[in-house]
Amino acid sequence: MLGAMGRMRLLGMILSSGLVVCAQQGAQPSAAPLTLTFADALARARQYALDLQTANIAALLAREDRLQAKAAMLPMTQQVDTFIYTQPNGTPSGVFVPNDGPHIYYVYAQAHEDWSPARRAEYRRVMAAEVLAKAKADLVARGVFFTVAQNYYGLVIAQRKLINSQQTLKDARAFQDLTEKQEKGGEAAHADVLKAQLQTQQRERDVSDAQLAVEKARLVLAVLIFPDFQQNFAIADDIEKAPELSSYEELQQLALAKSPDLRVAQAAVQQENADVSSARAGYYPAFTFDYFFGIQANQLALYNRDHQNNLGSVVQAGMSIPLWNWGATQSRIRQAELRQQQARNELSLTQRQLLANVNASYREAQLAQTQLALLRDSLSLSAESLRLTTLRYQAGEATALEVVDAQSTLAQARNALDDGLARYRLAMASLQTLTGNM
Repeated sequence: MLGAMGRMRLLGMILSSGLVVCAQQGAQPSAAPLTLTFADALARARQYALDLQTANIAALLAREDRLQAKAAMLPMTQQVDTFIYTQPNGTPSGVFVPNDGPHIYYVYAQAHEDWSPARRAEYRRVMAAEVLAKAKADLVARGVFFTVAQNYYGLVIAQRKLINSQQTLKDARAFQDLTEKQEKGGEAAHADVLKAQLQTQQRERDVSDAQLAVEKARLVLAVLIFPDFQQNFAIADDIEKAPELSSYEELQQLALAKSPDLRVAQAAVQQENADVSSARAGYYPAFTFDYFFGIQANQLALYNRDHQNNLGSVVQAGMSIPLWNWGATQSRIRQAELRQQQARNELSLTQRQLLANVNASYREAQLAQTQLALLRDSLSLSAESLRLTTLRYQAGEATALEVVDAQSTLAQARNALDDGLARYRLAMASLQTLTGNM
């Protein structure tokens, strides 16, 4: 047992060692943020997106369904081993008359096959279902691409607007300092100082709002690209490196050739075609074939007591011909044909909608590309206007209100250019999603 002084010394040693560890941990630098490009973010989103994982699993399940449907059309073999014991009663069969004796041994191999048009139609339906599942997985993958593009470049624009608001705040503070100096020199009224102060306060609020927008955009993107909750990452600003806009004819051909929406609709039509064939198969006969080779005897031996063979073969074939089922087959056919017509209608609508979407996205990208030059020119003009208005104010030829208006115009021009860049980049992302050129 430790005495009171011993316990105090031990406690002091523990506390001092804990403080040393905490100090060492505090001295360690925090991990550098992970810098991600758009391709990195997209790869991460595809890895962790639950919808995409679900769609890929559904495609794999459809593949297994196809393999099972194909196997169902092929001959199957199995081995059967059975022993039946019947209570003897002095007769050859024993107590149970249907049995062939007190001891019966079944040891044989069986090959079995069912053939019918319905099975082949079912196989074609399952093949179409696999194509449908793969097309849906591709559709989800393209949706992930566009979602990542929206959120990635949303964060890029939020960061750019934060920089813009900080620059605008710097301009407002410079103008406030100018008005205060001119007021002291008797060259400006106090009202100009008040106007400049109000402008500075507004710009400070704008910076706070922009910082909050960056954090919100970062959170939304982090949910997509990380399996856990973290924000210690940075992104590369490549918004001005968007791909070039191809010709409309080329984009249209790519969309028609690679559109997962179109493949989904086409696979649905194929599936309904197979359902029609399957329903019509109800009018046709079905065939079965069985081949048995082995032993079915009262002794588990190659020969019986009379030295006759116990080992042998049996072939069995059957045909089932449908005769009358109160019109159920005809009803199933009509039902399948109605679904087939609906699938064809949806395919036609999908084709028209696809071409309309390509046209709309192309026009959006074309307009956004055209306006970028105007937006850059407006930014240059706004910056020059602010410079000249500030010089005129210093010369006493302009009012404080004109300077504030020029600052606001410059701030709007900066944000408008960034919005224009985002508009073009997202329009291109929409075209990439439609054409599969990702």
